[in-house]
Amino acid sequence: MRIAMFTETFLPSTDGIVTRLCATLKYLEREGHEVLLFAPSGSPETYASATIVGIPAMPFILYPEKRYSLPLPRIGKHLRAFRPDLIHVVNPAFLGIGGIYYAWKSHLPLVASYHTNVPAYARHYKLEFLEPLLWWYFRTLHNRAHLNLATSRATLRELERQGFQNLELWERGVDVALFRNAPYSEEMRRRLAPDAQPGDRVLLYVGRLASEKNIERMRPVLDAIPNLHLAIVGDGPHRPELERVFAGTRTHFTGYLHGEALAQAYRAADAFLFPSTTETLGLVLFEAMAAGLPIVAADSPPTREVLEDGRAGFIFDPNSTESLIATVDLVMRDEAKREAVRRRGLAIAEELDWEGPSKQLLGHYERVLQSFGVVAGAVTGTR
Repeated sequence: MRIAMFTETFLPSTDGIVTRLCATLKYLEREGHEVLLFAPSGSPETYASATIVGIPAMPFILYPEKRYSLPLPRIGKHLRAFRPDLIHVVNPAFLGIGGIYYAWKSHLPLVASYHTNVPAYARHYKLEFLEPLLWWYFRTLHNRAHLNLATSRATLRELERQGFQNLELWERGVDVALFRNAPYSEEMRRRLAPDAQPGDRVLLYVGRLASEKNIERMRPVLDAIPNLHLAIVGDGPHRPELERVFAGTRTHFTGYLHGEALAQAYRAADAFLFPSTTETLGLVLFEAMAAGLPIVAADSPPTREVLEDGRAGFIFDPNSTESLIATVDLVMRDEAKREAVRRRGLAIAEELDWEGPSKQLLGHYERVLQSFGVVAGAVTGTR
């Protein structure tokens, strides 16, 4: 199969979309498929079996570290030369419009996947009046697709309520071996919490540092619970404000960590913090589970789905500082409860890898092609 993909973000950026996409590209290479990937400039020229076409990008005003591309006419030239069987637009917003347009123009099957709950950001930033407009915009883009994929059942239900059509699930995944087998490192623990003493506890956050992640809500917890340290792994536009908020506390910023170093960070901490309520899934939750790390998470429909309503993690009320403090205190002192949720998290992670979701995606592709009455590799027509 020849697959043209459009993504708004790719390496060297790091987020859940990039993690899933990299795993997918490796699987497609192993299965013998060819991929042409359109991504913002600055990405590598190739990844796995994919040839990457970088499109000039500019910083986005809300996230200067994120660079976004607009569709350019050169896209058509590359697509005509590649002759794809199918187009997949990943989280379409800007560059993805090009994939939607050329799928329509060339009468090609179109798959879209929804990964970021941007309308929820409008509520966070007190721009509620934009939320209906954003839903209209993304609904209009996605409803041009022959298949729309959601990464959690909670998100799928929300998209149904918002009028998205042709919906299916794209299952969760995690690199189980990487996070399960990483060794405990005393050096990494010192890197996360340089001032920690024996018996102190280390709480870990991993992800982009942005306002909607609600990381600053941890400040009262550090004030209330003695000998608690917070390690923040990641970077982003909100870092200067977070450094100001956490000044004078036992908080350490590491910047981004990747691969084995990231896995060791999970293994070196005592609990994992997930304060966001705007995620469509939260792949970092599965990374923490695979590493055997108990999770403290803000209540939201996707989080409840992942944590099985509290069987696999500690859930707090995101609107209550008292609830957050009490939940963190509970996870740090109740060893029996910690062990129970840790075991359940490990059991969930053991059943996951990227093979299943990638195979599922390929099945989605094949069904869309069959609905067009064509066989992969035998598509002809205007390119």
